[in-house]
This record gives sequence, C-alpha cells and structure tokens, in this order.
Amino acid sequence: MTTPARDGQHDFDFEFGAWSTQLSRLVSPLSGSDEWAAYEGTSVVRPIWDGLANLVELDVTGETGGIQALSLRLYDPPTGQWSLHSASARGGGISPPAIGRFVDGRAEFVSEETFDGRPILVRLVISDVTADSCRFEQAFSADGGKTWEVNWIAVDSLIPDVGCHVRAPR
Repeated sequence: MTTPARDGQHDFDFEFGAWSTQLSRLVSPLSGSDEWAAYEGTSVVRPIWDGLANLVELDVTGETGGIQALSLRLYDPPTGQWSLHSASARGGGISPPAIGRFVDGRAEFVSEETFDGRPILVRLVISDVTADSCRFEQAFSADGGKTWEVNWIAVDSLIPDVGCHVRAPR
C-alpha cells in the first residue's frame, strides 16, 4: 500500500504579500573568492490557482547594480513537491527547475544546472520562517553535492498592510 503524498499546496501561503529584502550575493561563485555584494529592495509574492502556484517578483539594488528576477513556483499534488523556475531580467531564459518540498517548516530544493560551462548542483534552502520574516540561502556544488558554497543569502521582512497585488517599487 502506498502512502499518499503530503498536501503541500499551501506551503508558500505564509509568503503572499510584499517583503523588504536584504540580500548578499557572492560576486564570483566557485572561484575561491570571498567578495560579497549587498543589495536591498523588495520581493512581492502573488498566489496563483488557489495555492497550486505562485509568482515572486524580486527587485533589488546595491553596490554592483540591480537584480530583477522572477520565480514561478508550481506544486505537483501527486508527488507533494514543488518545482521552482527562475528568470532574470538580464537574460531571456528560464532556469532548470529546482525540485523539493517543505519538511517541518524548512524547505530544500535542488536543480542540475551549468555554471561557467561546467555542470553543478544548485540548492535553495528556505528557513527561519516566522509570521513576518524568512531566510533564503542558495549554494552551488561542483562535486555532486559533497561540498556546497553558499553564494546568495536573502532575509525578507514583511511590509505590513501591503497586499500581494502590488508592483514592487523601483
């Protein structure tokens, strides 16, 4: 007898709305560098299809310029997993999906991608979720997941009384 997948359709409901984002990004991942760039701005998360999907719009600026990105998150009820698809305003494509789920308030998603011409794994962890804050951490692995280098840390704080049907301020 198979156990039905956990219903995670509403795993991201906590995030619907507008958030102030403090972001740190490793300038040259997988190069041995430890130079980080700081950014701040907003992310706006909108529900789609009664929680079966959501759309994230990130808009931050910092000492090395700006980052505008979208993430389309799609829930697969039969597996209980989410697929996260990301795109940047600087490129015309969308990333391979990162697949994963929430377990006990923490989420982990992994994708296979290419970075500087070599295959890597990309891991996104969502943690420290409260009613008004959460943390995102991205890491790359060039050795099949034996070691990970964190290259993106974002801490989001809820902007009170702002609905999710707003455009991120520029």
